Parts: sequence; C-alpha cells; structure tokens
Amino acid sequence: MPIIRNSADLSSNYIEIADFYHKIKEPVFLTRNGEDDLAIMSIETYEEMSGCNELYRLIQEGIDDIENGRILTKDEVINNMKLALGK
Repeated sequence: MPIIRNSADLSSNYIEIADFYHKIKEPVFLTRNGEDDLAIMSIETYEEMSGCNELYRLIQEGIDDIENGRILTKDEVINNMKLALGK
C-alpha cells in the first residue's frame, strides 16, 4: 500500500520526513493540490531498487539470448575462457 503525504509537509517537516524515509524501505508519494506529484525515497532504497532493476534487465537479456539462439555449450564456454586466459 503506497504511503502518500502532502508536499507542504516536506518544507515544514523535513527532518521528520527524512527520518521516516530512512526507516521505511519504499518510496513515499507526495501530492500537490491533491494530485500525485513526486515519489521520494532514501538513497539506500534507491540503490536497492536500481540494483533490482539491473538484475531484471540482465535476466531479460539472458532470456532474449536463449530465445534467439545466442547460446554456447559448456565446452565452448570453457574453450573461450582458456583462449581469454592465453592457455
């Protein structure tokens, strides 16, 4: 369930709100004039979400490679590694 706060709270209660963002591990949505305006989160939450997004992107890239036949056998991988290491 999203947490929603009024944007006016940000200027008048910054320290309280910043502490709150660090305690919860999800974005907080701010409204302006009753309309959705911003999503704010701690740096820690942002970095975690960014890491998850990167993982999802890499997984999708792997799925795309499999679906498009861009795969190697175990022996091909081992031979490529040996070539890269100069063995």
